[in-house]
Amino acid sequence: MKMIFKKASWAHQPFLISFAVSAALLGFGLCRIENFNTTAMISKLLWPLARLMLFIGIGLAFAQIIEASGWTRFLGAIAAPFFKFGRLGNLCSAAFTTAFVSGVASNAMLLEFYKEDKITRRQLYLTNLINQFPAYFLHLPTTVFIVIPLTGWAGVLYFVITFAATLLRTALFLIYGHFQPTSRNETRANEFQKSSNTREKSKKNIWEGIKKKLPGRISAIARYVVPVYIFVFVINSMGFFSAARQWLAEYVVTTFIPMESLSLIILSFAAEFTSGFAAAGALLDAGVLTTQQTVAALLIGNIIAFPLRALRHQLPRYIGIFAPKMGTQLLLMGQGFRVLSIIFVGTIYYYLSR
Repeated sequence: MKMIFKKASWAHQPFLISFAVSAALLGFGLCRIENFNTTAMISKLLWPLARLMLFIGIGLAFAQIIEASGWTRFLGAIAAPFFKFGRLGNLCSAAFTTAFVSGVASNAMLLEFYKEDKITRRQLYLTNLINQFPAYFLHLPTTVFIVIPLTGWAGVLYFVITFAATLLRTALFLIYGHFQPTSRNETRANEFQKSSNTREKSKKNIWEGIKKKLPGRISAIARYVVPVYIFVFVINSMGFFSAARQWLAEYVVTTFIPMESLSLIILSFAAEFTSGFAAAGALLDAGVLTTQQTVAALLIGNIIAFPLRALRHQLPRYIGIFAPKMGTQLLLMGQGFRVLSIIFVGTIYYYLSR
């Protein structure tokens, strides 16, 4: 009896730690931060957190249905030529195709494949980075119809440059995968993929697998997502992200954009996505900025504000799905490559448009 109780205690220890950390963060916020009250906590923290966990749960269920039903063969065939060139295999191709619908489901599939030794760590990392391509299109229909009316031709050029940067990153990742030597583990994983393509499962087995795996996956993710999400909310309530963006805005050196205008655009990006473009459009219409300067300001605002927004909104999700170390590495690498590619393509545009 004592052994059973001891095993149960060890099994629940991560959840107890997660609960204790979450409670401590909430207590700190309620005691130390102004306007951090029960009403704000429910409307701005608990409800968004519950919604995030709901979407993660839906994404996980979707990923398990795809994997268990054999749809990976069909989904993998769509982008198969590119992933064959990158030596990433059909399973990574299936995760890539899934990312056009759900980034959470795609990441869950990659992690599941990795845990089952169907793909290697290199394949997981490269595919996650390549998945920035479908992620670019997920919000594109909404943003295009907001940005272009606000900024006109400058907005069109902004989308062309950011898309070119995304396309460049994707091509470079595939080329890197193509020329990287294939390890013994990767060869074994690719052979497993080929042999598993002929396997079929009944609907009963699919739903049994989902019922068996899904609760454990959600609870394992929740123990990371909840405290990290609360931590990000607390430091945001303390003004950390706003101060960081303002500091970056003040220390960005530029010789062709009025400093006051650039600061206004970056701080607008910091406040809300649409307001950054609205500020840029207003300055363009007022004649304060030229089209070239507006494009540059939008790109600089993107480079400075968006990685911080990614840390704020995506960090809990990445850590929850991939665990702290891998999730943080993937997020930082993804944002790092994104920033470098935008700087590279933006610099080319600047010199060509002079």
